[in-house]
Amino acid sequence: MESFLLQASVFLAAAVIAVPVAARLGLGSVLGYLAAGLIIGPGLGLVADTTDLQHFAEFGVVMMLFLIGLELEPRALWDMRHRLIGLGGLQIVLTAAAVMAGAIVLGLAWQTALAVGMILALSSTAIVLQTLNEKNLMQTQGGRSAFSVLLTQDIAVIPMLIALPLLAVAAPVTLGPDGSIQRAAADHAADAHHTMSLVAGLPGWGVALVTLAVIAGIILAGIYGARPLFRFIHSAHLPEMFTAVALLIVVGISFLMLLVGLSPALGSFLAGVVLANSEFRHELESDIEPFKGLLLGLFFITVGAGIDVPGLLAEPVTILGLALGVIVLKGAILYGLGLLFGLRRRNLWLFTLSLAQAGEFGFVLISFAAQQNVVTTSLGSRLLLVVALSMLITPLLFLLYDWLSGRMEETSETHDPDEIDEEGPVIIAGIGRFGQIVNRLVQSTGHKTVVIDHDMKTIQLMRKFGYKGFFGDPTRPELLHAAGIEKAKVLVAALDDPKSVVKLVAYARRVRPDIHIVARARDRTHVYALYQAGANDIVREMFDSSLRAGRYVLENIGMSEYEAAVAEETFFHHDRQTVRELAQLWDPSISATENAAYIKRARELEKDLETALYSALEQRGKQDAA
Repeated sequence: MESFLLQASVFLAAAVIAVPVAARLGLGSVLGYLAAGLIIGPGLGLVADTTDLQHFAEFGVVMMLFLIGLELEPRALWDMRHRLIGLGGLQIVLTAAAVMAGAIVLGLAWQTALAVGMILALSSTAIVLQTLNEKNLMQTQGGRSAFSVLLTQDIAVIPMLIALPLLAVAAPVTLGPDGSIQRAAADHAADAHHTMSLVAGLPGWGVALVTLAVIAGIILAGIYGARPLFRFIHSAHLPEMFTAVALLIVVGISFLMLLVGLSPALGSFLAGVVLANSEFRHELESDIEPFKGLLLGLFFITVGAGIDVPGLLAEPVTILGLALGVIVLKGAILYGLGLLFGLRRRNLWLFTLSLAQAGEFGFVLISFAAQQNVVTTSLGSRLLLVVALSMLITPLLFLLYDWLSGRMEETSETHDPDEIDEEGPVIIAGIGRFGQIVNRLVQSTGHKTVVIDHDMKTIQLMRKFGYKGFFGDPTRPELLHAAGIEKAKVLVAALDDPKSVVKLVAYARRVRPDIHIVARARDRTHVYALYQAGANDIVREMFDSSLRAGRYVLENIGMSEYEAAVAEETFFHHDRQTVRELAQLWDPSISATENAAYIKRARELEKDLETALYSALEQRGKQDAA
């Protein structure tokens, strides 16, 4: 018991120290977990054997796929079929073939070379999906394509496990996580008699029938049994029971999958997809999420702690060269497939760099290949190091993607600006959510507008719906003059970037002192900057909607609709006057928290608000009584 608590304390302390440091440095949590494992394992020698702990930690991957399944409806999964079969299938086949060819050139027998190709064709589901979620890249085209390939790879592990025994060429060995021989394959076979299985000893057709029955049982139970079960649990009014049933679903399905020789992660993903339409989906997500995060972190730590540093130091050039060779080879294949399937620019690089490593299932396949006499002890040790090292490099590949993405963002405007051949009384600069509503309202009253935006996709979308717009940067003087800034009556500055709005307002006020400028503001500080730049009407993008929400709150805590409307109107006028006064005291060169005059006046005006609201309500009450 003491040793378990000591080991748990070591793992938790390493995570608590290393992960925040990595996050502060912009390296991501995954690299922090891997670094923590390296420090407490090979570095300080605080953890000797992580094999048993790693099996436990792999439940983090299982839970992650369950949560991803909850986000996907069956229809969405069906829509992904072309990428699952085409993109994912081609990636596995081409990568396995390329690695196999390279291994044969290095002198391996074709059977062993094919096994190595299958092992290295897989990528790390745990690292890639965790990082995509952290960086909010999961819903991008590149992120969805990467997920399709990862799901295909998880499914492909099953036929790989079936095919490996047919490739036996070496002496029987069994590798541990560090590449050492733990026991003979004969002992492993003897233990198989004690392993629970629903398909042991069955003919091929029997295995297929049992497997299909289990999968069908999971689907039917999810469709017809989930709602009654959760209603029954809900009747107990014990929140912890929801957590218990969520864990039961994940653990139970994982156990069933193991009984028929399938991947637990695949089974949990299937269960998640089945439950995606359930009204209890969000409850399941909130219950599983904390366990998923902790177990995934534990998994990454065990990967770092299990790296055989002495073996790496014995032949560093060879191991590092092989790891980088795998990344470059897989990257080249992924890049080509991405182009073939329509990925471009950021999405193409995200797809390529995120999947270029080997994966955690490689550990399983290497161990199994050793048991089945497919690889030798020395080759298995090298493969384990190559897989682990490529996983360790993966966070750096995501940093490379961030750098490339930033460079693309800076040079993203590849289209020449449109030639603006129209003028109008109203110029609208920026046609996002804010500018669209302004444009529709003005045009619906019969007035002409000239719309300019620097996002080509937005302009193209407008044109599909019959609205004319011009592509170009509205802050460029020549475009404003082409749009008729000298004759226009009103300029609407509705760009997304606050600095661009201030720049546009300042220039327009300089060249046209008499034009009326309506500007979109991000927050109160932005209001002050626009006020100084010369805007006439400044609209905070969330202010009016927040006021309306506040009025609804007042109406539902006891006020009448009339009283709530009075409070809303009083607050509106007081806030406008407050902003005008505070704009005179605002100094952009110092922080508002260090501006004593600003803080003093803000507090005084806040007290005035309470008085104004009380007086307004009292006065309206007297009018009603009269």
